[in-house]
Amino acid sequence: MITKKRKIANAKVDANKAYTLKEASNLVKEVNTTKFDSSVDLHIRLGVDPKKADQAVRGTVSLPHGTGKTKRVLVLCTPDKEAEAKNAGADHVGLDEFITKIEGGWTDIDVIVATPSVMPKIGKLGKVLGPRNLMPNPKTGTVTNDVAGAITDLKGGKIAFKVDKVGIIHASIGRVSFSPDKIAENSQELINAIIKLKPSSAKGTYLKGVSMASTMSPGIMIDTKSVQN
Repeated sequence: MITKKRKIANAKVDANKAYTLKEASNLVKEVNTTKFDSSVDLHIRLGVDPKKADQAVRGTVSLPHGTGKTKRVLVLCTPDKEAEAKNAGADHVGLDEFITKIEGGWTDIDVIVATPSVMPKIGKLGKVLGPRNLMPNPKTGTVTNDVAGAITDLKGGKIAFKVDKVGIIHASIGRVSFSPDKIAENSQELINAIIKLKPSSAKGTYLKGVSMASTMSPGIMIDTKSVQN
């Protein structure tokens, strides 16, 4: 059953048109149907084969205007790093007690930062953390001895992205309460980061499709030419 609000929203979006990033950033605010401050997400289809290790595009980017959501950070580290983590603003800090909690199914966090020395202990949590995309990883800067730097980045709008099994990257780049300019600038920053990571072995068109949507809104197709400088 499609709601009346959604019908009105659908009517505002031309499904056959590719909008410029600026147009889409204005339109996504118009067609939002939720009462809460919805997330604005980008879905970016790439011409890669994610099964090939060298084409599994992943990375991080610091969004100039943040995501509008404060990330809850857990730091798993040895006692000598605990004070640094707490002072930098970590929400939870510890090791064994949290490993036990996670083994029991607790995942009430958005991101985990770990120091390299404790990674052997965390490996066994893969079954719980892997499917939820919470496993610390050196590629995304979440396995590091610079715990304070990692927390500052994460709290300040640094996001991690990776291509899924069918070659699409899904990422939240802000909220519908953001101005259209902020939505557009955050989106462009993410797209630029993805373009820079183009695998040398990827054939044909790399940026195949980009769409923008807020929670429960129709997807807005973006003209890929408008986002490639």
